[in-house]
Amino acid sequence: MTRALFIVDVQNDFTEGGALGVDGGDAVATGITAHLAAHAGEYALIVASRDWHDADSDNGGHFATGAEPDFVSTWPVHCVAGTEGAAYDPGLDTSAVTHHVRKGQGKPAYSLFEGTTDAGEHVADLLTSHGVIEVDVTGIATDYCVRASARDAIEHGIHVRILTGLVAGVAPESSQAALAELAHLGADLVDAA
Repeated sequence: MTRALFIVDVQNDFTEGGALGVDGGDAVATGITAHLAAHAGEYALIVASRDWHDADSDNGGHFATGAEPDFVSTWPVHCVAGTEGAAYDPGLDTSAVTHHVRKGQGKPAYSLFEGTTDAGEHVADLLTSHGVIEVDVTGIATDYCVRASARDAIEHGIHVRILTGLVAGVAPESSQAALAELAHLGADLVDAA
């Protein structure tokens, strides 16, 4: 097998009711769970990322402090390490996940390539060591962390498929723009739900 699955940031703070909840986040969580039930055996690696921000800092300016967030590069406090907001959405069954990645520890981080596993492994190294040449990308948010993770995979020479039924974005316009950009870069947009 040379295909991996990325599950990007399906966390309580990014699903409905969270600090930065997006519409459709809970549906993405349960949809990925169904996808895993049917297809987990088709993947050499299943990598799930989580934002995992420090509680005692602004995380390199990522958290808005002393001013309103601009929702472009500064954000409300979210996904603080060890909190319920940083936990996976309860609709996501992570039992098939082979590698859990934490990103944004003390700094802004959008792509799961910026994170590491608990053992300190980098995603690029995992993909290389397992001979992965194709990645299916799912998760939240289409227009931010899904986009950044998919772009980095493409830059690493990986063929990317975005499972469009298993992503949710912050805004419809920026999500559509992100998908168009990724398609232009060579990603396939696959309607898998």
